[in-house]
Amino acid sequence: MYYPEELIEEVRTRNDIVDVISGYVRLKKQGSSYVGLCPFHNEKSPSFNVSRQKQMYYCFGCGAGGNVFTFLMEYENFSFSEAVKYLADRAGIRLPEVEYSKEARERADRRASILEVNKRAAKYYYAQLKSERGTQAYTYLKDRGLSDETITAFGLGYSNKYSDDLYKYLRQEGYSEELIRQAGLINTDERQGVYDKFWNRVIFPIMDVNSRVIGFGGRVMGDGKPKYLNSPETEVFDKSRNLYGLNRARTSRKPYFLLCEGYMDVISLHQAGFTNAVASLGTALTPGHASLIKRYVKEVYLTYDSDEAGTRAALRAVPILREAGISAKVIRMDPYKDPDEFIKDLGAEEYEKRIQNARNGFMFGLEMLEREYDMASPEGKTEFFREAARRLLTFEDELERNNYIEAVASAYRVSTESLEKLVTKSAVSAGMARPVSRPRRTEGREKDPKKEDGILTSQKALLTWMIEDEELYDTISRYISPEDFTGEIYRAVAEQIFQQHESGKINPAKILNHFTEEEEHREAASLFHTKIKALETKKEEGQALKETILKVKTHSIDEKTMALDPADMAGLQHLMKEKQKLEELKKLHISID
Repeated sequence: MYYPEELIEEVRTRNDIVDVISGYVRLKKQGSSYVGLCPFHNEKSPSFNVSRQKQMYYCFGCGAGGNVFTFLMEYENFSFSEAVKYLADRAGIRLPEVEYSKEARERADRRASILEVNKRAAKYYYAQLKSERGTQAYTYLKDRGLSDETITAFGLGYSNKYSDDLYKYLRQEGYSEELIRQAGLINTDERQGVYDKFWNRVIFPIMDVNSRVIGFGGRVMGDGKPKYLNSPETEVFDKSRNLYGLNRARTSRKPYFLLCEGYMDVISLHQAGFTNAVASLGTALTPGHASLIKRYVKEVYLTYDSDEAGTRAALRAVPILREAGISAKVIRMDPYKDPDEFIKDLGAEEYEKRIQNARNGFMFGLEMLEREYDMASPEGKTEFFREAARRLLTFEDELERNNYIEAVASAYRVSTESLEKLVTKSAVSAGMARPVSRPRRTEGREKDPKKEDGILTSQKALLTWMIEDEELYDTISRYISPEDFTGEIYRAVAEQIFQQHESGKINPAKILNHFTEEEEHREAASLFHTKIKALETKKEEGQALKETILKVKTHSIDEKTMALDPADMAGLQHLMKEKQKLEELKKLHISID
């Protein structure tokens, strides 16, 4: 939801950043700042700094930084709107309510009611497990190696042998039959009438990212079928967009998730200390799952069953994850079937070794592909490489594709040049490229990625300098204007900094309020805390500043020159003046007091 800028700023100013972050990190006053151990990476010496004056935080170890909204977005994985709502509630600020239609209000009320009845059902199942009726289920869980702490942490329960017990209980508690049905907790047929969806099963409550019970999974006691049963999809439960264990894994602070197939795999891994384990809910991995995962991590270790079905599932998951921008690795647990068995027999230390030796998802796919060809025969080997070339074409980014071509060539002892030619030939055959008989002149100017990265780093350094030191702003602003910064976010941040300096009120934390989209906010926050190499003398600092200004200004002039219409005489005269100022700057000595 959109909130007025004035309201966002009021929420920020009413939530002191030191007070908020102190609820998550132990801070110690050091000079004018507060320091502590960074919550975003593992460290033994504190490098996490929080400034009450600037209302900003920054870690000199990993580079994380921003204002109070940024912190909650990073730590709690909130969206910008969620961070605003959380802090508004904390400060007692009432946000404007969204005006819903009648249908939307009814749907919101219905969702709230389903969540309420699910919560009551979960408590009932947990009480049943702890009762005399639940002895068999409790013994089953203990025999599977689960501690009482783990059973409680995951809210595990039991549905007893009476097929309408939960239904009767919920009706007595005042819930309507229709609501219980909408929650997916009962079924009806002509012979039995109304009966519980789950009975005589160990119950696994399924929670969303905010730890609200949205559904259930049940493992049958005995030889009944199906062995595992999940809630049907409801208004609060979409199995293709939720992951079991995500409510706990999201706070693990590890940069990757362990993606499993079953409830017990997740629970066993968490109990063994691998608190970043999650699982899809009785369905293959979907793009919805991948989008959800990307909110928290950019790397996934697939720890599926080691049988043929598990291998196929891993091979299907790899391209789905890659399409979402997530790199995938595959953990092999042979000779054990799944993580649960592996942990029980070999323990956490050996499992950690398997994580360290995980195979790159694409390379694992090629290893499985080998089994389909006779690699001892020239024909079989040729067909294998043709298929490998077709798979290499799925990498749209040229640099990434070339890196994989080199990796495949090295792994299978074939020349990189030969494999590149085969990939090109495959592209031509697939209509993705045209054969080239002679070198073609590239139209326009191709940008060097390394040069582009260097310019952006220089622009970040100038923004950091202008925030840190008002005198440096005066020096920089003589030669640099917001128009010299490339990219919308860089230029927008620069415009805000220039405006604040002109008004005499420097407030970097306020600038971030302008960026309400998650990715934009995070990118803008990174612009304030560029690591600037420590220099020994003021003379060296002055020289470094001069070189940075020259680099940014030269790049700006070059870009404007390339885009200039030859008939634009006014624009040409402006560029001539800019170049003249640039020449004057080259001769100057910039001193930093």
